[in-house]
Order: sequence, then structure tokens, then C-alpha cells
Amino acid sequence: MNNTTLEVNFDGLVGPTHNYAGLAYGNPAAMEHAYSVSNPRAAVLQGLEKMKILMDLGLIQGVLPPQERPHLKTLRGLGFRGSDSEIIQAAARESPSLLSAVFSASSMWAANAATVAPSADTQDGRVHFTPANLITQFHRSIESEFTARVLKHIFLDEAAFAHHPPLIRALHFSDEGAANHSRLCSSHSSKGLQAFVYGRAAFDFSEILPKVFPARQTLEASSAIARLHLLDPGATVFLKQNPESIDAGVFHNDVASVGNQNVFLYHEQAFTDARQAVRDLKTSFSRISEQDLVLIEVSSNRVSLQDAVQSYLFNSQLVTLPNGGMSVIAPYESAEKLITSDLLSEITADNSNPIESIHYVDIRQSMKNGGGPACLRLRVVLTEKERALTHQGVYLTLELYRELVGWANSYYRDRLEPGDLLDPELRMESKSALDALTEILGLGSIYEFQRE
Repeated sequence: MNNTTLEVNFDGLVGPTHNYAGLAYGNPAAMEHAYSVSNPRAAVLQGLEKMKILMDLGLIQGVLPPQERPHLKTLRGLGFRGSDSEIIQAAARESPSLLSAVFSASSMWAANAATVAPSADTQDGRVHFTPANLITQFHRSIESEFTARVLKHIFLDEAAFAHHPPLIRALHFSDEGAANHSRLCSSHSSKGLQAFVYGRAAFDFSEILPKVFPARQTLEASSAIARLHLLDPGATVFLKQNPESIDAGVFHNDVASVGNQNVFLYHEQAFTDARQAVRDLKTSFSRISEQDLVLIEVSSNRVSLQDAVQSYLFNSQLVTLPNGGMSVIAPYESAEKLITSDLLSEITADNSNPIESIHYVDIRQSMKNGGGPACLRLRVVLTEKERALTHQGVYLTLELYRELVGWANSYYRDRLEPGDLLDPELRMESKSALDALTEILGLGSIYEFQRE
């Protein structure tokens, strides 16, 4: 593998309070499995196994720590008083949904953690990070402060990395992170085409919006990030989600499309005016890279939006292998549907694209809450020098993998029912797990309880 500039996948570790509360309105899987019994231990082990598969393929794999939950700081800020147990009991009586929100382990879906621009694309030659404000979903809106702290711990050198605060917390600037963003390029070291996908233009009151579920990402947020990251306007495109796809459960565009380097796999109903959207991508890519973009369109006749959402076909990871070919990291759910498994087999057999293999992964605990392989990772393109300037303790090795498996088996429950959120022992177990994790990853005192 060319060891100069590579894409690193930073996956979110599943937290000890992983549970199903149906908090994500517009996410069919999360809504369907609300209040069912979860298995936090299986969830974190499944996530670690996926990371190991990528590591074994020869890719660089990073780990992001889970957030502290329950987030009692949020409850205190909303007027709840007393001891930790008293606050939780009061919240359970007054607003069970609020209690579920502050226990949510949703930070596991690191694709929503931030939007990242590599140094090859920015005017100042630094890697830029903007944590997502995630304000359309309350349980996720409380993540951005810690996300910013962790990213600054890992990417510390100010000469190499630029950290922006989350966008202003207003619905006009609703930002869902990299789940609505792709970078297309001839190689990771080359200048890329930054493609932002939005669901609504907040200042345009005439546009057609979804009828059932909310359009989360705004054009205004995407445009602000492009400016903050000092991107070349000539190498930046903005594409609008199809409102019908949002109503079908495509709450983020990474449920309807996935790109990697010079390949873009997408559903024909992913975008409003899909033909024009794809034409813009193709023309812009050719101008920047002097190459043709490999477009793989999946028709509705072949795979319906419903099948795409159920299988999470497009939420697969598309990665470049050490030999220069590409592989699809797909959930087992895509293998279990004949429609999607046949399609993936045909794509890998087609020599007109560089995709040469499929690796199916079991992340059913995440999938039941509406998060596939691509949801679990934040992609960060780094040069060899930039990687050397990052915190090395978060990069997965076989030794670290084994240590994290042992850690998960020691601290995580294998069964969590909705009523268990009231168990004081769960809070103590979670703190102990996170305290031990910071030692393993060498991150220091990053959690609020460690600073008290």
C-alpha cells in the first residue's frame, strides 16, 4: 500500500448503555425496535469485529471512545435537582423519553460526529474538522461538546489540524455531519471533489419538502462548513435529497449512496433531479481529476427504496484495498436479501469498476437501532506526516483489539431492558468502563466525571 496519504476509518465504540428507545424519528429500524431488549456486550464486540476485519484487510483503523451516559449534566441544566439517583428517578416520572435520551449510546455512529476536509482540499493545507450540531434529534444534540473535545485530543497539532466549533444551534443550520457528505478523488492524496447533500434549504419557503419525516441537513449548514473548511468553490457541489427518499426512511443520504475515490454507487431516487445531480458530479469530477467518475446507478426496478432501507445496501463501506482495488463492507442484512446480494455479486464481477470483493459483517445490534457499517465510522484522510502527529493510542492493532475485547467482556452487560436505566449499578458500571478505556487508549481525563 502507498504509505503516503491514506483514508483512516475512525469507528465509534458502542457505549455500555446501548439500548433501544426509538428516539430517531424518521429512522424506520430505530422506531420498529423501540423498547426491545438490547445486548450492549454483543453490540460493542460486533463493532470491534468489524474494525478488525478492516485492519486485517490492511487498512488503518482508528477507535473513538463512547460518550459518558447517562448525561446528567443535561438533566441538571433542565432543572432537575438532587443526587444522581434522585435526578434519574424524577426524570423517569416526569419524562421517560427525556431519560432515554440522556442514556442513549448514539455516539457510536461516528459518521455523524463531524465533517472532515483533508489538507489536499483546503486553502491553508490543514485538515479541518467541524463537529456536527445534530440539533434535529435531541438525544444526539448533546453529543457535540464531547465530540469536539475528543477530536482535539486525537488531532492535537494546530499546525496540521484546524478545529471549528459546531455550527450555531439554530434549525436553519442543522448539521448531521459526514453522513451527508462524500469526497470523490482520483487518489486520496489528490485534490478531491467535496459533495454535500442536503434535505432542505432553510431560507427557501417554496421548495418541496418531505411529507412524513424531517429533512435534517440544511443547505445553509453545508455551505457554512464549505466556507469554514476553506474549500475551493469550483471543487464543491451541493446536491438535494429526494423528499420521497426521506419519507421512505433515507434520513441521511448515506442510506441511499456511497462514494470512494473515483466510484459513486447510488440509488436512482437518492436525489432531487437525479440526472442533473449526477451530471454535476461527473462534470466536476472530470474537471478536477482529469478522469471519468465511475457511476453505478441502482434502479428502483432492481432495488426499491424500501429494500435499500431494510438491507442498508448503500450504508456499506466502500474502501480502497492495499492492492488498489476496492471492497464493499456490507451488513449481513444485505446478504440475506437475494435482491441485494445478487446485485453486489454482479458489481464485483463487473470489470468496468474497481470493486473486487464483498465482506459481510454482523452488526445486528447497531442495525436494529438504524445504523449500518458506514454509520459507525468517520473517514479522515491523512498524510503519513499527519498520522504521525495524531494520538497513536487510538489506532487498532491486534494487541489493542484483544485488550478491548477483554475490556468489553469485563464491563458490559449482555442484557439491558428499558427499566434497567433506573439501576444505579448501571451508572457505576458505565463510569468504570469509560475510566478503564481512557487508560487503555491513553487519552487522559476526557470525561466530566474524571474531572470532578
